[in-house]
Amino acid sequence: MQVVKMTTVAKESFESSLFTGPEVSLQVLLPDSTEFNVNVVNFGKGIRNKFHSHDSEQVLIVTSGKGYIVTESEKIKIKQGDVVLIPAGEKHWHGATEDSEFSHIYVSQLGSELTQLED
Repeated sequence: MQVVKMTTVAKESFESSLFTGPEVSLQVLLPDSTEFNVNVVNFGKGIRNKFHSHDSEQVLIVTSGKGYIVTESEKIKIKQGDVVLIPAGEKHWHGATEDSEFSHIYVSQLGSELTQLED
């Protein structure tokens, strides 16, 4: 068994063309998992990722702030305590509102692929 305290996991800068700005950090919670990616992504105010999809389901667990989960047909405001299930293949983005930072844990299948669908 392994217990991880999120407050002790270092935040690493997470620069990628997937994001609309540089104010993003990553906390790798379970680097030794053989089945799951389990990480915290922290977004600065107004920062989001670009439209993308995954080849497996993705779960987001909002840990702080306010953000949005957006598909081609809906935009939903989410906040701490909300849990989102994103089906495999669904085009979506998620990120912070203009007036709030935003953090979520994401869980996905280890080895699953992300396809960026927006420049």
